[in-house]
Amino acid sequence: MHLVRKSIIARLLALALIGCLTLTSGSAFARVTQPDEVTQADKVAATFKVLAFYSGTFDAAHIDFQKEARERFPAFGAQNGFTYEQTNNWDRLNNLTKNDAQVVLFLDDSPHSTAQRTGFQRYVESGGGFLGFHVANYNDASGGWPWFNNTLLGTGRFSTNTWLPTATTLRTENRSHPSLVNTGATFRSSVSEWYSWQNDLRTNPNIQVLASIDPSGFPVGTSQVWTGGYYPIIWTNKNYKVIYANFGHNAMNYQTNTRTSSTFDSPAQNQFLMDALKWLGGGGTTVPPVDQPDASKWYTAANKANGKCIDARAAGTANGTVVQQYSCNSSLAQQFQFQPTSDGFSRVNNRNDATKVIDVTGVSQADNAGLQLWAYSNGNNQQWQAVSEGSGYFHFVSRLSGKCLTVPGGSTADSVQLVQLTCNNSATQSFQLVG
Repeated sequence: MHLVRKSIIARLLALALIGCLTLTSGSAFARVTQPDEVTQADKVAATFKVLAFYSGTFDAAHIDFQKEARERFPAFGAQNGFTYEQTNNWDRLNNLTKNDAQVVLFLDDSPHSTAQRTGFQRYVESGGGFLGFHVANYNDASGGWPWFNNTLLGTGRFSTNTWLPTATTLRTENRSHPSLVNTGATFRSSVSEWYSWQNDLRTNPNIQVLASIDPSGFPVGTSQVWTGGYYPIIWTNKNYKVIYANFGHNAMNYQTNTRTSSTFDSPAQNQFLMDALKWLGGGGTTVPPVDQPDASKWYTAANKANGKCIDARAAGTANGTVVQQYSCNSSLAQQFQFQPTSDGFSRVNNRNDATKVIDVTGVSQADNAGLQLWAYSNGNNQQWQAVSEGSGYFHFVSRLSGKCLTVPGGSTADSVQLVQLTCNNSATQSFQLVG
């Protein structure tokens, strides 16, 4: 059995802090509907099966989450069209097929035996849906399960964690994904302990980060604290029907072994969970993109911070023409078309010559690499994901680097070349499309 590395000092601090709390008779978190409170009118005919696995043997917070899952998911299922079963018999994975269950959940552990792991890998590779929570992906210096931790989820080893468990604000990185079409550009999570990992998921072309900690969400934790940085929380592997969500650790009074928070007290997070399960279970794949540019229109893109427009320098159309910011003037040099390629990405054509697109110079993945026009050749450095922020604003993410189109240094000057930079949710990376 794996053990999550929390220092003894942190545990003692946690106990001391919790012991100082005075718990009232009222709940500290929102009351949620229980399974026996779902009325007949609330029920939706089930169209897919969810099978959840748990061990329930380590860490009171993990055990409490699987107990809460047993309480909550039947009600969710009745309202969202799935049946729910929870088991600690991991050997059921050995010969599991999509006929047995369309979605598998790992609540507080992952398979240990060769037969269990082989069966699960076969299930996922044959198209079965999978949603893993929190400690399901935990592994220490032993390397864990290479196919699961490295190939499927992409993280490598566990690195650090926050403590005590706290809520945070998450930034939605792909609102076009079926699991996130009903959440906002940012949303508040429930309370959890959060993990960081050995690998930077942004450099893995198979991984698509769906949500990460928003800069407004820091600091995270109270005795082991993250004050800033890039921390993915929800992601998928583009080659499979899978999602990993790094929540599922309730806050606990370890002295009395009682729950002091709920994983299900965030309505937005619950909405994500239901939409994720529907997608994994076979639905949700035809949901139209949210606030995506119309491929038939030409748009100007004005920066939120300074009002300047994305522009092709001197109305040039040659390869290497600098993509810059310039005072908006309605010229063709400032008009762009977002033509879809695949997986939510688009080539961004310039209206003076639609064969020329916004391109990252030198096929670079580095911060501050300049942008230019170049003849489209299907390069990942020529494809961008338009991520809606609401109210007509977007940020544009490079398919190659995962970095955002940016006004460097917050400049307000005309003729400044635009660059790619690590996404930071700032106004210098936010543009309003008008078409």
